Amino acid sequence: MQVTVWQAPGPKAALQRASAQLPEPGLDEVVIEVEHCGLCHSDLSMIDNAWGMSRYPLVPGHEAVGRVVAVGSDVDSALIGQRRGVGWISGSCRHCPLCLGGTGNLCASLEATIVGRRGGFASHVLAHQDWAIPLPQGLDPAAAGPLFCGGITVFSPLIDEGISPTARVAVVGIGGLGHLALQFCRAWGCEVTAITTNLSKAEEARGFGAHAVLGLDQLAQHSGHFDLIINTVNHSLDWPVVLGALAPLGRLHQLGAVLEPLSIPAFALIATRRSVTGSPTSSPASLLKMVELCSRHQIVPQVEHLPMDRINEAIDRLRRGDVRYRFVLDAPA
Repeated sequence: MQVTVWQAPGPKAALQRASAQLPEPGLDEVVIEVEHCGLCHSDLSMIDNAWGMSRYPLVPGHEAVGRVVAVGSDVDSALIGQRRGVGWISGSCRHCPLCLGGTGNLCASLEATIVGRRGGFASHVLAHQDWAIPLPQGLDPAAAGPLFCGGITVFSPLIDEGISPTARVAVVGIGGLGHLALQFCRAWGCEVTAITTNLSKAEEARGFGAHAVLGLDQLAQHSGHFDLIINTVNHSLDWPVVLGALAPLGRLHQLGAVLEPLSIPAFALIATRRSVTGSPTSSPASLLKMVELCSRHQIVPQVEHLPMDRINEAIDRLRRGDVRYRFVLDAPA
């Protein structure tokens, strides 16, 4: 199949429209005609080769929503015409202990949508059927794309770490991830505190579900308070202060891709059994639970739409932080 793609020819290069040959779908793969695709900060990291694993030409885009138009021989043809969403992961082996145990996002044979594959800034994208998640009724497909990376990233600690609905949760950073984390934590039943360096966002944060809003410099005044702190920012913090704000058995869940090592004081963990964790998205089962919760509680990303041919404008603005809070690029490519 001849398809249209938006690809970066090299590191930090502007994306260029091009034609490409889409392979025939594998035995358990589906071809999705892209209707909408979110722009994530991870796309910028891959365009820039910030993580040292990009291959060029690179077609980014890993928050794609569209309709299935072709399937592999082992896939039920009834999927054709269904609307599905694809996130960071496009496939896994499905037979290792991790996949069989419900943690396929940790599979050693993981296939990432934009690592060695063409992503969703294109007319069509390939994915294994298990990782192409059906959208429930009541979930707006035009806004749903960011749920499949940003959304599942902040939803996963609630379900995968067994967070109680009575927990006191703080979310650090009110941005593309944080504004979704606030909505999920509120729907989960938690006492939710937004932590920000920009208190002008306070009313907006309350609108997303925060019961309280703190400046980051106020965190030290809340020693031993939080059962869970979800950190969405990608720069270093005062880690002793952050850990000190955790209650006994509390957990700091790190989602921001901080490139410097975290300086964690051992006694802050030892004395009250605090812990530090992180997670790379989640499993297909968690993705299904997430979209069901979104449909039930009307959890939606706050998005700005642009046509796909304005992708470079969206990338430039995201680099400047000029978006609240996610871009979605709309077909056609």
